[in-house]
Amino acid sequence: MRVVMKRAFLLAMWCAIVLSVAVPLHAQDGCIDSPENPTIVLALAGSAGWFFSTMRLRSKARRKSTKQ
Repeated sequence: MRVVMKRAFLLAMWCAIVLSVAVPLHAQDGCIDSPENPTIVLALAGSAGWFFSTMRLRSKARRKSTKQ
């Protein structure tokens, strides 16, 4: 139960951080009419990097725990 709460808290914090960075950048009125919105592209790239690094760490931890 505690792990689920911790995961939910971390997810909520991650979403809050992404939005707190993306909203002011979007509000600068720099590239709204651009075919690709750079703020969204950067948020997606950062999310993908975070996801892959987290999955890599989890898989390493699983392999380490199964070897012992």
